[in-house]
Amino acid sequence: MTILDGGMSRELMRLNAPFRQPEWSALSLYEAPSAVQQVHEDFIASGAMVITTNSYAIVPFHLGDERFARDAQMLAERAGSLARAAVQNRPSDKGAVPKIAGSLPPLFGSYRPDLFQADKVAEVAMPLIAGLSPYVDLWLCETQSAIVEPQSIKPLLPDDRPFWVSFTLQDDKPTTEPALRSGESVASAVVAMVSLGVDAILFNCCQPEVIEQALIVARQTLDKLNNHSIKTGAYSNAFAPQPKDATANDGLDEVRQDLTPDAYTQLATRWAAAGAEIIGGCCGIGIHHIAALSKHFHPNG
Repeated sequence: MTILDGGMSRELMRLNAPFRQPEWSALSLYEAPSAVQQVHEDFIASGAMVITTNSYAIVPFHLGDERFARDAQMLAERAGSLARAAVQNRPSDKGAVPKIAGSLPPLFGSYRPDLFQADKVAEVAMPLIAGLSPYVDLWLCETQSAIVEPQSIKPLLPDDRPFWVSFTLQDDKPTTEPALRSGESVASAVVAMVSLGVDAILFNCCQPEVIEQALIVARQTLDKLNNHSIKTGAYSNAFAPQPKDATANDGLDEVRQDLTPDAYTQLATRWAAAGAEIIGGCCGIGIHHIAALSKHFHPNG
């Protein structure tokens, strides 16, 4: 089992790093980069085998158009270098060197496939890709609400480093089959990602309870396509269900108190049984959750 890290934002808050709207987690890249590196190091110490760059909020939604145009590539480079420094700073006797995933976020708003602008994808994505590229081992296109989002990113990537895509699922009410927030089925998303040539399909930033069935459908679809090379995985958030008009990171969402590290690990064991080979956490899932996952799936370290 590959263990991912957890959510960056609340770990920054735990360290009393500057954290407010509109910049969100990007604010610490400006004002407290050492705190970003410390969060990465804390996740590595907790057992994360892959850490994700703090580049999720480097988008016009958080920075504004003018500041994004001026600072985006610089901030992405800083996010990548801080992740690399955290990896290099780990004790040399702690097993395999963690990989760095370059976070490529939803470019026009989380949970909002209706805001997608195909003609502006390169304008927003390329500064992130250019800034992160010297530092990352793989690309992670995360919290994707619609199939078109990763389809638009893939042609912009500079090389054949592994490309992981993580979709966010409808979780505000029961659905007849697991679906993306766009309404597209998980099965159709998997078929599209096979054609796109991804290396992993994951589900994140949604309720943990909706993920198991999505993983089952993903694995069944891959089996039907006779594809046994694409890995599947999950890293849920700890939020209450989000309605269709919600906007992730538009404000500080309340975190569920029932998702303790032990409770989260129990859910993760069901994901593993459904075929997940990559498991971590998203918003509200912290270092103690990742430590519990690591202990459970790698009891001998």
